[in-house]
Amino acid sequence: MRVMVFVKATADSEAGIMPGSDLLEAMGRYNELLVEAGIMKGGDGLKPSSQGKRIAFDGDSRTVIDGPFAETKELVAGYWLWEVKDMDEAVAWVKRCPNPMLGPSEIEIRPVYEMSDFDSIMTPEAEAVHGRVADKLAEQG
Repeated sequence: MRVMVFVKATADSEAGIMPGSDLLEAMGRYNELLVEAGIMKGGDGLKPSSQGKRIAFDGDSRTVIDGPFAETKELVAGYWLWEVKDMDEAVAWVKRCPNPMLGPSEIEIRPVYEMSDFDSIMTPEAEAVHGRVADKLAEQG
């Protein structure tokens, strides 16, 4: 089972306040454990939303919205992509994580859709195009 693990933003992370070296080392050690366990497939911290953009879709229309974005509690400050046996394993690993922020913080875990989740609506054409994408990604990786 693949899951995305989101480190939720805080006022400090949105202000661009960098962690101390102790937290940076602790998170590095935690990431080492995840990699050694074969769980971590990717992950990074994200810069504040003031440096980001959103693109709003409405039919054929596209509108670019410059950051910062208002609802800090709804923003993501970092992420991991993990491969775990189940949600319980993901929760157990998150509980081992050092607090990723200077103060109170939250981490959210969300399952990733797998192609098998779309079996009831998958057409041969859709399966072919998604297969080509997967093959190209495997070649690049």
